[in-house]
Amino acid sequence: MHGTELLKRLMVALVFVAGMTVAYAVVTGYVSLHNTVTIKGVGVGIYTNSSCTQRLTSVDWGLAENGTVKNMTAYIRNEGNTPVTLTMQTTNWNPSNASQYISVTWNYTGQSIGINNGVSVVLFLSIAPNIQGISVFSFDITILAVG
Repeated sequence: MHGTELLKRLMVALVFVAGMTVAYAVVTGYVSLHNTVTIKGVGVGIYTNSSCTQRLTSVDWGLAENGTVKNMTAYIRNEGNTPVTLTMQTTNWNPSNASQYISVTWNYTGQSIGINNGVSVVLFLSIAPNIQGISVFSFDITILAVG
């Protein structure tokens, strides 16, 4: 299936109850996460590997079932000249209502990151069980150094 389609899967099962055939359907919704998610750092570098040599500039979350959480690991290095802590924000949601159904969190706990030191964080993309009408979305993730 093409990534821009909203996927809906219909499974039909036949159940035999006391000699009678009863058909029922279970609808499982999938949203095709055809997305453009850019990620940028302000005062920090964001990388795909622990040696901090491969920059991370976008995230492709792939397909996810409604009500699930996807995750990915990023490595963030303090590239400034003072120790920092981090904050994360999401902006530029398109469509604008996507943020009502999709959210991004992380496991960063606020520890200080020394000059040229890094930390591994896991980003979590959560899809609401009731998402509807969204098959293509985009937004920006910005990770900011504070300190």
